[in-house]
Amino acid sequence: MDLRPLRVPAYRRLWLGNAIAMFGFQMTAVAVPVEMYALTRDSFWVGLLGVASFVPLLVFGLWAGAVADSRDRRRVLLAGSVLLWASVLGLLAQAVLGVGSPALLLALVTVHSIAFAISSPARSAALPRLLPPDLLPAATTLNFTTFTAAAVVGPLGAGVVFAVFGTETGLPIAYALDAVLFLGLVVATLRLPAMPPAPAADGEPTRGGLAGVLDGLRYLSTTPILLLSFAVDLVAMIMAMPRALFPEVAEGRFGGGAAVGWLYSAMAIGAMLGGLTSGWIGRLRRQGLALILAVVGWGAAVALAGLAHHLWLMVALLAVAGVADLVSAVVRQSMLLVYAPDRMRGRLQGVNTAVVAGGPRLGDLRAGAMATGFGGAGVAWVGGGLAAVVLTVLLAVAFPALRRYRRTDPGDPPSSPPGP
Repeated sequence: MDLRPLRVPAYRRLWLGNAIAMFGFQMTAVAVPVEMYALTRDSFWVGLLGVASFVPLLVFGLWAGAVADSRDRRRVLLAGSVLLWASVLGLLAQAVLGVGSPALLLALVTVHSIAFAISSPARSAALPRLLPPDLLPAATTLNFTTFTAAAVVGPLGAGVVFAVFGTETGLPIAYALDAVLFLGLVVATLRLPAMPPAPAADGEPTRGGLAGVLDGLRYLSTTPILLLSFAVDLVAMIMAMPRALFPEVAEGRFGGGAAVGWLYSAMAIGAMLGGLTSGWIGRLRRQGLALILAVVGWGAAVALAGLAHHLWLMVALLAVAGVADLVSAVVRQSMLLVYAPDRMRGRLQGVNTAVVAGGPRLGDLRAGAMATGFGGAGVAWVGGGLAAVVLTVLLAVAFPALRRYRRTDPGDPPSSPPGP
């Protein structure tokens, strides 16, 4: 794994603070649905948590991206982080006081999601201010690997807390751990250098709000490289994400029990292990072709996993899909950070937040609808993976700009004309 970005003190502090906070974040991600189900005994209310999370991510992610381009990114990140911390304190307070209100829990999840949407674009767009371009792929890999490690260890930690202390006592403990761990990110953000907005190009006004969002979308519409990178990610997540089918498959093929836990953790385990051996990703020059091959590999691995009738084989194939997802995410984010001009990075990271949040949830909807309407989970799972492969290949053939894209290092001529 390429650890050179950790030699840069500002990035090292941000990475460490984010790594510590992410473990607590993942514990809360388990604790909230556990609490909602304990309050209501109704999975419909648990499903409403997804709506409470997704809508703010979509709306505020785009808006916060524009704000990150028109304000000091350090201050935007700090404001979002403080609001995120306050929402966790709210979750802790209602659990300690035993309020027992599903509506209040939904409201706090909405605030939590708004705060995450505000901070996420600024955090990602800050990386090129802290690191040289040649270290951005390695930094992106470090961030993604940290997230996947937290996605494995955080829920396991929450499970231990609930197993030892029970739900009633375990909920305040889980929220308190998140609140304490999140202070690491707040402190790291306070120590970042100022990051004022980049000068506008050719007298172009630097605008926040809706006007800034529209400026960013107009820029994106004129840059086929970035537009296609978002398109292939949406194809991968909407067509091939099998997550919604895990409970049915675990019950029908493997008799339930621990099988569902293995299925939910398999892709994260693969991505984490892939990240630990990921130094080669930063040396890729033909990043467009690498992105296409990674998405094709993701779809193929998912389709093959859907055919498996041995749990170990399905988990192994889903882990391979997780490695492909790691490569896809790192390459796409590196392209986004390097190709886009600094004055647009916040807005495009806002779009990225909406895509990353929306794609898997739309994939859950697609998978569930196909399983209901087309003969069960097997058809929805395998058919979705194959559809992702076919659509990605068709996009690569129809729009060659993406597969021809090469990474440019300082001193290299640009591989394609920059956007306006």
